[in-house]
Amino acid sequence: MADIIFMIHGMWGRSFLWDNFKAFFEERGFVCTAPTLALHDCAPADPPPAGLGATSLKDYAADLEAKIRALPQKPIIMGHSMGGLLAQILAARGLGKAAVFITPASPAGIMALRWSVLKTFKSSLLRWGFWKRPTMPTFKEAAYSMMHLLTPEEQRENYGRFVHESGRATSEIGMWPFDFGGASRVDESGITCPVLVIGGGQDRITPAKVVRQVGIKYAATGTYKEFPEHAHWVLGEPGWQDVAAYIHKWLTGMALV
Repeated sequence: MADIIFMIHGMWGRSFLWDNFKAFFEERGFVCTAPTLALHDCAPADPPPAGLGATSLKDYAADLEAKIRALPQKPIIMGHSMGGLLAQILAARGLGKAAVFITPASPAGIMALRWSVLKTFKSSLLRWGFWKRPTMPTFKEAAYSMMHLLTPEEQRENYGRFVHESGRATSEIGMWPFDFGGASRVDESGITCPVLVIGGGQDRITPAKVVRQVGIKYAATGTYKEFPEHAHWVLGEPGWQDVAAYIHKWLTGMALV
């Protein structure tokens, strides 16, 4: 049976973010599934779904775990951005045969706040009660933080597909010292499968300095790889094929395929 890759997207996204990688790995014999996170399966122009603002990382993880357990075999868990943190949480539950964290959000214990990160979330942070309300970056914030290696036309096209995100999940990541429920906490000792952590040298929302610390956290079973010329939109930036090819080579080297 072909290996399954379970692909998890990040903030403000939907499954379309994986279109390039999904096609790449399916051409190489993988079965790929890229679910849309709970309460994200809506049209960009729609108002945010009821309850989205208060949705926790724990809620996302529970929904994804149910989907993984319904698969016929343990998958390779692959996550990008916030999806990379969710992939860490799920891998720590023993749900994957391997895990790939692509420019991932960092778990509790790693301080991710840098000037570029604060600039990314400025419009949200200035709204009282953002931690329990839906969030959406301005176009300027999204272009600066995630899509600065894309053309202006590509930036507009992708931003037009964004949907609202949970303020609670956002605060659980960025303000984890105040989250006594530990939603973003990951016990690295629970991750026994091979791990690949990928950072982007030009990344502004999950800076490479932070992602390197994620790599150190999983050093016991992990490999860290940094792409100096890439930023956060690594799934669709020029040269994304190089990143996909490296991941494929790593998976092959792990004797998983």
